[in-house]
Amino acid sequence: MIDHSSLKWPDLVILDRDGVINHDSKNYIKSADEWQPIAGSLEAIATLSNACVKVGIATNQRGISLGLYDHQALDEMHQKMHSLLADLDGKVHALEFCTADDESHPDRKPNPGMLLKIISQLKMPENAVIYFVGDKGSDIKAANNAGVLPVLVRTGNGAATETRLIEQNRSENLPIFDDLAGFVAALSQSSSN
Repeated sequence: MIDHSSLKWPDLVILDRDGVINHDSKNYIKSADEWQPIAGSLEAIATLSNACVKVGIATNQRGISLGLYDHQALDEMHQKMHSLLADLDGKVHALEFCTADDESHPDRKPNPGMLLKIISQLKMPENAVIYFVGDKGSDIKAANNAGVLPVLVRTGNGAATETRLIEQNRSENLPIFDDLAGFVAALSQSSSN
């Protein structure tokens, strides 16, 4: 594991959604009622956006192609998230989702398509400091495939992902935090040193 005091202040933080911002379910999050934020996650997003850090979300939403919910339900989930963030003076600057069931689809993580779209949409310079925060191995791979800095959180599937990475000796240079709030707190502390 790396020393968290060496974290660079970001220009952009891209977030996975399920398991990072909101609680995940093996049965998918299918409605705004089921969409429940993880404690501290929305406040962490507000902290970033209020500190002039751009925030993006890149989320696989395969449940749509499986017929478990539709685009309207997804829109309602995101409206709920945006409304709760607005109450905290927080903002998401870009949101990309991929409904494809096909693992070879360029936007479906671990492929980097969604991340690259967000980077382009927000006109990030070539030397920008960009993190992608996720809870799954596919998120770490997507970050690496997009050429951005991966961060793992232990919420959602993160604890199981951390165990697998440790067993495979692949966690050494990976920043790992209990949750999104912990990552943002470490960024803030690192920037004040």
